Amino acid sequence: DVHAGLESTLTILGYKLKSGVSILRDYDRSLPPLSAYGSELNQVWTNLIDNAIDAMGGQGQLSIRTAQDGASAQIEIADNGPGIPSEIQSRIFEPFFTTKGAGSGLGLDIAYRIVVGRHHGAISVSSEPGNTRFQVRLPLDPNHHS
Repeated sequence: DVHAGLESTLTILGYKLKSGVSILRDYDRSLPPLSAYGSELNQVWTNLIDNAIDAMGGQGQLSIRTAQDGASAQIEIADNGPGIPSEIQSRIFEPFFTTKGAGSGLGLDIAYRIVVGRHHGAISVSSEPGNTRFQVRLPLDPNHHS
């Protein structure tokens, strides 16, 4: 259940949300459960949501949307922070690439490997100031690669 995973991630990161992040949920409750590695997907949600909170400096709006798109589940995590500069957007999924002074730069690389390598899905980003969106697409049928 993608929604249970997202909610447990929000609970775990709750201490970071208290400083002024509002959460807008737009869940498609008709989304069927996925055949997936749940704890690995929770790592993806944790990386994406944690990055969004950091990007907003703990102040802003986090939007989480789920939808069914054909044979895929689509999960979108968006923030209204300053955005990712266009010149580095193509590199953010590379191992060890980081925009933060501290950190391994492995969060998005790990997310990419889990989504693409382990689940045969896709992960992408679109970003401009005030609107950064990470989209994760996961096949509903694990035997049907999207």
